Amino acid sequence: MSSPIKVLFVCIHNSARSQMAEAYLNRFSEGKCKAESAGIEPGKLNPVVVRAMAEDGIDISGNTTKSVEDFIKQKKMFDYIVTVCDEASAERCPHVPGKAKRMHWGFPDPSRFEGSEDERLARTRTIRDQIRTKVQEWAKTL
Repeated sequence: MSSPIKVLFVCIHNSARSQMAEAYLNRFSEGKCKAESAGIEPGKLNPVVVRAMAEDGIDISGNTTKSVEDFIKQKKMFDYIVTVCDEASAERCPHVPGKAKRMHWGFPDPSRFEGSEDERLARTRTIRDQIRTKVQEWAKTL
């Protein structure tokens, strides 16, 4: 058996989009991939995202946010670096050494959603579903 494809998902705070993408790739790749996630400016895990993921049967409540810089200092190597933030923020992502192929999948940031908790949850579900679909499609090609 070959070693898994290593994927790093990156967003601004590692509190929502990259966490969702990591969880879905680890679920859908059937062991072919080892996904991790990090943020440019790590924040706190978004509780609305935790709730939305739990609704889909994935518990990320024990996850911590991580920094891209820590992965660089650890000299971790990846086959793919996938930014899941907006285009301008993706440009701020530091260069991760190695021969990783860089990809960009832009999704709105759930931390910027306004309104009641139910309204924010509804919008987060939409992003969750978009990320799940994108990851499922991509996992089939790996």
